[in-house]
Amino acid sequence: MFEWMEILAQGPVAKAVFALSIVAAVGLALGSLGIRGIRLGAAAVLFSGIFFGQLGLHIDERILEFVRDFGLLLFVYTVGLQVGPGFFSSVKQRGLELNALGAGVVVLGGLMVAGFRFLFHFSVPVIGGLFAGATTNTPSLAAAQAALQSLNANPASGDFLGMAYAVAYPFGIVGIILTMLLVRTVFSIDVDAEARKAELTTGAGERAPDFIDVEVTNPNLDGLALQDLPFAAEAGVVFSRLLHNGKVTVPRDDSLIQVGDGLRLVGPRAKLLEFEPVIGRKNSIDIKSVPSELTTEHLYVTKRQVLGKSLGELDFERAFGAVVTRVTRADVEFAANDEVRLQFGDFLFVVGSRDGVAQVGKLVGNKPKVLDHPHVLPVFVGILLGVVLGGVPIVLPGMPAPVRLGLAGGPLIVALVLSQVGRIGPLIWYLSPAANLVLREIGIVLFLACVGLKSGSRFLEVLASGSGLHWMAAGALLTFLPLVIIGLLARKLLRLDYPTICGVLAGSMTDPPALAFATSITKSDQPLVSYAAVYPLVMILRVFIVQVLVLMLPM
Repeated sequence: MFEWMEILAQGPVAKAVFALSIVAAVGLALGSLGIRGIRLGAAAVLFSGIFFGQLGLHIDERILEFVRDFGLLLFVYTVGLQVGPGFFSSVKQRGLELNALGAGVVVLGGLMVAGFRFLFHFSVPVIGGLFAGATTNTPSLAAAQAALQSLNANPASGDFLGMAYAVAYPFGIVGIILTMLLVRTVFSIDVDAEARKAELTTGAGERAPDFIDVEVTNPNLDGLALQDLPFAAEAGVVFSRLLHNGKVTVPRDDSLIQVGDGLRLVGPRAKLLEFEPVIGRKNSIDIKSVPSELTTEHLYVTKRQVLGKSLGELDFERAFGAVVTRVTRADVEFAANDEVRLQFGDFLFVVGSRDGVAQVGKLVGNKPKVLDHPHVLPVFVGILLGVVLGGVPIVLPGMPAPVRLGLAGGPLIVALVLSQVGRIGPLIWYLSPAANLVLREIGIVLFLACVGLKSGSRFLEVLASGSGLHWMAAGALLTFLPLVIIGLLARKLLRLDYPTICGVLAGSMTDPPALAFATSITKSDQPLVSYAAVYPLVMILRVFIVQVLVLMLPM
């Protein structure tokens, strides 16, 4: 049917480019179509690939595997860079809770698929393929293949492994989307309200800064310096303005306050409400509106000399009479404090005199155009480190073959760490949001196009057979039941917000298209944070459990 491609595309490389472009274009076009506001987005590329694969569109197997793995690698690496800052704060605040939910999905799936071996007499290769496909986890498919090879299994078993994976994979994506919609429907969730709630209760949102104007009425504070206030050491709260005798200035640590003075505090809302009665009462005066020589500016950190230095070390207040009240990093905004270390691309909210703010701008760089030029070398160095980490064998007791994080787990963990480090020597681990988004979308589209083409050639053949229908039904149960149980549990008992639940469900399945769907229906980046919080552990568990299933269950 596609003989014309042999004329237009001379050679396997050109043919592969043609095929992948067709699959991607059709899939993305279908994914952009909405039914009652629901769009498949990039997930439609998988079904486009299956369709064209069934029609006979094929590309060289080695090229397909390379493009598939490279696309997956690009996606997970850029996700790691994007969510790194929010990931570590999320793990500290709610990591145990979220990872327990993610692990619950994996363990329930493992128990179910082991039961299928004895209830339905599925072969071990089919069990491995269903576990990988129903959970949309390609690395576990590779792990199952390696485990079979270590057992010197019949080479034909690899075909059953792949076919079971192909049959189960489509519902693996659809099932998680249906689960998200089911949770929303069962609990009558207002998505917009839940997104606002997530901003206040999860990850970066918990640290999202607010401000309050307070009048000093506590006589015990009269004549004290700001640094001597009993709550001055609290992290995340900044004094940005001091109103004294009708004059507004930037307060310093040694600034004295008196009863009747006004203070503007910037920090997390909960902390501000906690401090207000200690200082006095809410001020009826908007201190910022009082005429003064102070100005506010947004400045970008683009100069290498200040990278890694803390705001306390730079001490803008003493040097320039200016104060940094807020920092935005990778779309995460938080209140500034002396412990915050500057990273390339940080967006600073600075209050001070015009001259003082200008001096701060010179010191930190403040050249936005520099951010538009991507740092390509660190991207490839980071990918290289991720591949190396993914290939490190992890020997576990009782396992004849070592476990590896693979091309998905290794780059993700490296990206999460590097996004926190910010800079190592001349290498700056910063990727602009636009560049990150482009690489992320290209990666997931390439990955899904290849998976679809590879699955499509025998998809209907296997589906039409009795075994194929049984595999599909089992795969659907394997996808749906653990997700529904954990999703309802997370909402009913733990009372998690909807965007966080969606991120946990997508992360528990290591499912990038589901993550894209979650961010689109919630109109929030919060699913990215909870996705990244559970992804590393879930990836390791899936790779480990599938090998245990293959090696321990009777063939």
